[in-house]
Amino acid sequence: MTDVSAPSIVQSAAPVWAELPPALATPPGAGAVCDAAGARKIGRGAAEGVFLGGAVLVAHASLTARRLGLSPPPRSADMMDVLELYAFVRPARFCAPSPSGLALALVRSEPKGAEAQAQALRDAAADLLNELTDPAYPGREDAYTLAGTLDRAGWSWGSRVLAALQAGPLRDRRERGTGLDVWSRLAEWEDEAPRGEAGSAPVDSESARIRLDKLLQASGLDESRPAQSDYAAEAAYAFSPRNEEGRPRVLLAEAGTGTGKTLGYLAPASLWAERNSGAAWVSTYTRALQRQIDRESRALWPDEAERRKKTVVRKGRENYLCLLNLQDMMQAAQLGNGDLIGMGLVARWAAHSRDGDMTGGDYPGWLPGLYATAPSHQASPANLVDRRGECVHAACPHYRLCFVEKTIRASRRADLVVANHALVMTQAAFDGARSARGLKQDGETAALKRIVFDEGHHLFDAADSAFSAALSGQEAAELRRWIRGPEGRGRRGRGLEQRLGDLCADNEAAAKALKDAMIAAAALPGEGVSGRIAPASGEINPIGPIEAFLVAALEQLRARSQETGGTEFGMECALRPATEPVLEAARAAARAIAAVEAPLLALSRHLEDILDEEAAELDGAARARIEGALRGMDRRARMTLPGWRSMLAALEEGGDEPDPDFVDWLSAEAAFGRIHDVALRRHWIDPTVPLEAAVVMPAHGVLVTSATLSDPAAEDPFQLARMRTGAARLIEPARTLKVDSPFDYAANSRIIVVNDLMKDDPRQVAAAMRELFLAAGGGGLGLFTAIRRLKTVYERLGPDLAKAGVPLYAQHVDPLEVGALVDVFRAEQDSCLLGTDAVRDGVDVPGRSLRVLAFDRVPWPRPDLLHKARRERFGGKTYDDALARGRIAQAFGRLIRRADDRGVFLMLDAACPTRLFAGLPPGTEVQRMGLAEAVELTKSFLNPETT
Repeated sequence: MTDVSAPSIVQSAAPVWAELPPALATPPGAGAVCDAAGARKIGRGAAEGVFLGGAVLVAHASLTARRLGLSPPPRSADMMDVLELYAFVRPARFCAPSPSGLALALVRSEPKGAEAQAQALRDAAADLLNELTDPAYPGREDAYTLAGTLDRAGWSWGSRVLAALQAGPLRDRRERGTGLDVWSRLAEWEDEAPRGEAGSAPVDSESARIRLDKLLQASGLDESRPAQSDYAAEAAYAFSPRNEEGRPRVLLAEAGTGTGKTLGYLAPASLWAERNSGAAWVSTYTRALQRQIDRESRALWPDEAERRKKTVVRKGRENYLCLLNLQDMMQAAQLGNGDLIGMGLVARWAAHSRDGDMTGGDYPGWLPGLYATAPSHQASPANLVDRRGECVHAACPHYRLCFVEKTIRASRRADLVVANHALVMTQAAFDGARSARGLKQDGETAALKRIVFDEGHHLFDAADSAFSAALSGQEAAELRRWIRGPEGRGRRGRGLEQRLGDLCADNEAAAKALKDAMIAAAALPGEGVSGRIAPASGEINPIGPIEAFLVAALEQLRARSQETGGTEFGMECALRPATEPVLEAARAAARAIAAVEAPLLALSRHLEDILDEEAAELDGAARARIEGALRGMDRRARMTLPGWRSMLAALEEGGDEPDPDFVDWLSAEAAFGRIHDVALRRHWIDPTVPLEAAVVMPAHGVLVTSATLSDPAAEDPFQLARMRTGAARLIEPARTLKVDSPFDYAANSRIIVVNDLMKDDPRQVAAAMRELFLAAGGGGLGLFTAIRRLKTVYERLGPDLAKAGVPLYAQHVDPLEVGALVDVFRAEQDSCLLGTDAVRDGVDVPGRSLRVLAFDRVPWPRPDLLHKARRERFGGKTYDDALARGRIAQAFGRLIRRADDRGVFLMLDAACPTRLFAGLPPGTEVQRMGLAEAVELTKSFLNPETT
């Protein structure tokens, strides 16, 4: 795998081949253009003229267009996005999608103001083209071949990139190919002998301290902080051998921000893996933390080649590029049905990617959204990963190159597997189900014996998602397509017959089961289900018993929903007492589901028979295909379908009495006033019951850690943590540890409740954020508990900040996914960002880029049916308080990330009770004051030199 490292940037004037058009920058409230004569400010009308009037350099064409009030532009020879050039020149290397991001990636200073940003764009384009001319530029031949293909496809950068590459040495070739067939240049994975069970050698506290000291020295630090050393020593408990089955060593450890908990637990984890020839798993909730842990593992293995073997980032299949999907879309694009340039850039990235991860890995997530491209043609994860469970495994021509298969095999040999909560739980549940039937575990989590759950405060929510069930129109249509394949014209995909037909051809019973499954699946909803069960015209036309059930469910929803906003934001209502139409339709739906389930189970048994009876004749590829198909059928025929059937059966058997362990309800999801799906849902009231059974109890040692795990307001600070991790039911009680942050929060932070605003008036909220963000000179993060309020405040706040030259970005508004928004916010020191929970949980912005954080109101849990049931079970209003206290503490933890950070935390809700701040670090003080006083305090605290 080639590493495209940056050669020295040529600073001389660009040669003739690199003559560039004007560069356009459009930060809020200003515009600037930079050409050969230099940079100058221009008005919005002139900026629009530059954007539409000929060749122009931009950074993120769609975002630039939105700022000018225009529609996203299509690809054209004139629209030259410098980000796309960066993706070609430096594939699989990070860059925040903005002029500032480009400048920082190219080791230049952050450009402040419109003129500097326009100049930075032009400089970035010249730097990147100059980089291609360096004789040492790696992979020149491959780059030249692909650039030629993209140039012929109309890529706006094609001719310049070719000219730049021609300035260096190239071999003379008559036939170069297209460069699109990245699979011909990827290394194959190789199987190895099983590693075997991990040993039971203990890790003692002193050894953990010594290993931590070595890690810190490798990181360039002199010595560990006492709190960090104590944390590592205590964490060793989770890596000591258990004495009895079902009695794992569990430690609940809170480590305040700045403790250094990542290296603190990597010390005993790596030591355990080394001594026992096993893999220690670290699970996170967010992708950002996965990346951070992967980076910090460099202290363990400084050599990059060794680190790639020792540390593996593990995610679900739906995160990795599927080479067969890429090939399908590539072929369609070559025939004129798709975005060939976008696919070519994905191929360029895939050749250099560490592991093919398209969601949070080294894929530039902003790439598919640069231009106006039909969603079905975009080079996006939605089109290129295996979201649909249609993998043909060994029947795929790229099976030996598959990124997923490589990662699975690498995780079996690694010392450290960095996974996520969702993967750990769903895979453990699946492995548990297979083990209960006497089958071998899947292999991905067979070694899941030592687990660190970082961001442990999210464990309850992750379990809630992993162990829930939903029978909806979209889910049922997905199952139909998995069985029958795509039935619409021009749709890609592979049904069961395409995946298994040839394997079943010589087995009459298997062939009949396959045929029966295909026929039975016709009763499931097909494409366009929402248009039949909830059409805009009102003319309902359900097809099949599942759709008829969903129509009856929607009628009950409309009759009983308490949502005052109608269908604008969706609806929900209790399932019981169910109406007669719902009960009647449920019976027919249950029969249809059983009719699908039976032949799939039969097919599964017949495939197992083929593995047994034809063991001597089956080659490795056929065996791999059957085993892959069995895993898919196990998930659907033994987990999903029985879950749906049991929900419907409970409706009939349970009468009007709800199950004490579950919450069943009906819901409708809506967008722009239209219903797009209806569902019957079932969640555990306490999802830690299956969490404990599937994950915690089978493990030997579990460390649950977070900066906000305890609740200081409670008599027992760890009582809620025990309940929300499943530790409360353990035979051997979990140990607890609390390590305070070393930061001086009293000196470096201010906490303010603004007490003279009406929180329900978006004008007042927008005005407050405007004055506070301007007082800080930018660096503001506004957190909202509802998307609607966020958008309303953005509309009012944006123009006001723009006049002051302060960039404002917003989740659910800007055409960037959350990770890219945070990257831009981090890169632009004086920008501001509005977001919801996903931003709060994913922000890691040390330094001045984040210096003001404002909640629009108290982040109380949403009082839906599920939460009401849990509140009743877990302590009433004290449960609400604890959840809100935790969210406030988590948000506050985003503000101060380093010892020298300074920040102001604000709550724009006068009704916020003081008790909700009990989770903040010791030494902090809550002040209540009016907005004017808060603005003055913010200004003087963050900019003491100006007062």
